[in-house]
Amino acid sequence: MTADIRPNQATVSDRIHDFAAVGVGPFNLGLACLTEPIPDLDGLFLDEKPEFAWHTGMLLEEAELQTPFMSDLVTLADPTSPFSFLNYLKETGRLYPFYIRERFYPLRAEYDDYCRWAARRLGDTVRFGQRVETVEYDTRESLYLLHATDTATGERHTHRARRLVLGTGTPPHVPEPCRELPDDAVHSSGYLPAKAGLQGRRSVTVVGSGQSAAEIFHDLLQDLDGHGYELNWVTRSPRFFPLEYTKLTLEMTSPEYADHFHALPGPTRDRLVASQKSLYKGIDSDLINAIYDLLYVKSRLGPPPVRMLTNTEVTGARHDAERGEYVLDLRNTDQGRDFTFTTEGLVLATGYQYRVPRFLDPVADRLDWDGSGRFAVRRDYRIDRLDHQDPDTDGSGGAGCPPGAVFVQNAELHTHGFVAPDLGMGAYRNSCILRAMLGREPYAVERSIAFQEFGAPPQDPQDSPASADSGEALEVAHR
Repeated sequence: MTADIRPNQATVSDRIHDFAAVGVGPFNLGLACLTEPIPDLDGLFLDEKPEFAWHTGMLLEEAELQTPFMSDLVTLADPTSPFSFLNYLKETGRLYPFYIRERFYPLRAEYDDYCRWAARRLGDTVRFGQRVETVEYDTRESLYLLHATDTATGERHTHRARRLVLGTGTPPHVPEPCRELPDDAVHSSGYLPAKAGLQGRRSVTVVGSGQSAAEIFHDLLQDLDGHGYELNWVTRSPRFFPLEYTKLTLEMTSPEYADHFHALPGPTRDRLVASQKSLYKGIDSDLINAIYDLLYVKSRLGPPPVRMLTNTEVTGARHDAERGEYVLDLRNTDQGRDFTFTTEGLVLATGYQYRVPRFLDPVADRLDWDGSGRFAVRRDYRIDRLDHQDPDTDGSGGAGCPPGAVFVQNAELHTHGFVAPDLGMGAYRNSCILRAMLGREPYAVERSIAFQEFGAPPQDPQDSPASADSGEALEVAHR
């Protein structure tokens, strides 16, 4: 139900939700799926997009996820959930073909379709076309007020919730030297709509070092002969790093490693994140080999019009409108030598970087920040200040965390490590968030899954991870 405050102003919902989640990507969509069967927890999910969309500019026909199908929205929390990827395959008549294919890794376009399927099943819980403009906190009622605009009609609504979950994602990152370039310098997130235009240029240059850069380079390389453009790949990395995906490395996507990483000093965590890029930003090794094989085929009658430059950093960039070219100032970091490079088409596969949403400005003083202006994310993914917690005097917040709690999804790279953007850890993080909200575990939260140890052995045997419930210990430590 809604009630008008006065004409021409926002309608305010009578309903008070246990939490409101802003942003509906895979992580908050997974939270919606896991919340759906819990009768005593009412969540509302808002997103400004008109429908679910996940990296649509990179849904290349043959591109696969870099994580197995079990890293879907729900399976690692609840293998019996009707929102699983396998159930999606069954309902769409694709289960047997997927089984016969014998590939653990779904197509990226298939995963996007799976998420759309799940969003449709959730009904009015997930509302698209709702742009959250500002969030305020009503101290008298201990409620967050989310002021949103319907992007289709312009109507304004105010939603009320006891807690927040922020899942606004990581917007495209453009390096400083390239930020003043015209719009036809394409970020990889918009590659597919721009592909035909790029292939009409005499030269195309891809800048970047990760999976997206490799996929775009491979895609353009396949069509090289039919269009006749020159194709270049520029990366500041010393080589084309493969994604490290060995089993003992995968154990670092574990509760134990998250515990270990979170307990380290901030500067140590920042140093580790910088050194672990090949663990989450590398290129699939099969794709690296496919690029080489394709280069080999295309070199049969002579060197193809391709250049691949490693150890090469973009230090400046400008557009020559008269010549229709981009001029890149480059530096070989091994030699310390500067040179220039011209290209008609430019693709910036330069990744994504978290930005604090502006709608949080009115409640910024309720949030915990570190010395670098980032969220100070506690182990349970909360960022609300402890000295601003509201006592749950009337029981309205349930047995879990009090009203006013704020959780984040994929905004904790600096506090929880490289697993923050990993699809495979989404169900685990959501299980932890639900545990914190409810004060119980609707889905069992794993405490110990790794064979290896990540820190020095404890001095007191009673402090051993094997002798304590790390979940309970963390709750005590962060109160």
